[in-house]
Amino acid sequence: MAEFEVGVAAANAKVTSIFIYPIKSCRGITLFQAPISTTGFRWDRQWLVVNSKGRAYTQRVEPKLALVEVELPKEAFSEGWEPNNNSYLVITAPGMDMLKIPLAIPSETADGVSVWEWCGSALDEGADASNWFSKYLGKPSRLVRFNEALEIRAVNPDYASGYKVMFSDGYPFLLLSQGSMDALNALLKEPIPVNRFRPNILVDGCEPFSEDLWTEIKISNLAFHGVKLCDRCKVPTINQETTVAGPEPTETLRKFRSDEFLFPNKKQQKKVYFGQNLICAESLAQGKGKTIKVGDPILVVKAVSSPADAPI
Repeated sequence: MAEFEVGVAAANAKVTSIFIYPIKSCRGITLFQAPISTTGFRWDRQWLVVNSKGRAYTQRVEPKLALVEVELPKEAFSEGWEPNNNSYLVITAPGMDMLKIPLAIPSETADGVSVWEWCGSALDEGADASNWFSKYLGKPSRLVRFNEALEIRAVNPDYASGYKVMFSDGYPFLLLSQGSMDALNALLKEPIPVNRFRPNILVDGCEPFSEDLWTEIKISNLAFHGVKLCDRCKVPTINQETTVAGPEPTETLRKFRSDEFLFPNKKQQKKVYFGQNLICAESLAQGKGKTIKVGDPILVVKAVSSPADAPI
């Protein structure tokens, strides 16, 4: 990989939005600031809806999850905050009563929970949550929480050895630029919002697809490493307001963001790429001060010269 040191601000690039998704595949929460844990932003993909066999439900097969809204206490995003007996994850959805899940660690466990290649035990959020999601989805369901005390779900060591996630697809953070969104929307007949791509960090003030090239950036003095361009699944084709899937934006992305277009000399996998997967070096270390905020500038430390040099 041809990599070079930059050490300058990426034009006027800065963080413009931060998102977390406490329940995998459900609606996200927009934040002003987010503390970083060993698995990504705190609370991100900590919960998962599973079927009767413990297999993960995602929008790929249950698009109705897109309409499930979640809320956490405002103070939950302050560094070092711990829940008390009056702290809840609040869940709502069209046609459903409000569901309140205590943030205190549940006592019941569920074995055989699986997400992609990973299988392990999780914490079971109980009968009320099970009944709520079973009614909403129309099939037996349970809500489980990642069991940090007993389980580790490792990031692919070929890209980021020693790092881990909870129920994220594969990596702790996903970064996307507004420039990339604007470039895509300029080609679409009907522009789409950024929530189709479910990023954690949205930045603005840089050229479209600059994030493809970033192998190390600093945000708030924290070192983030771009470890793999994000290949996209079906979810971006699902309208997050109606749950209806269509051909876009994948059809348009294939014309200029496919591996055939970006990496003509590499093995073709018929994938499209949009966004950069990140790890945070400081997430593995003890200590305070690991929070990023909207408005933080982006300092590009290292980059590659073209997307063809980026890991995929």
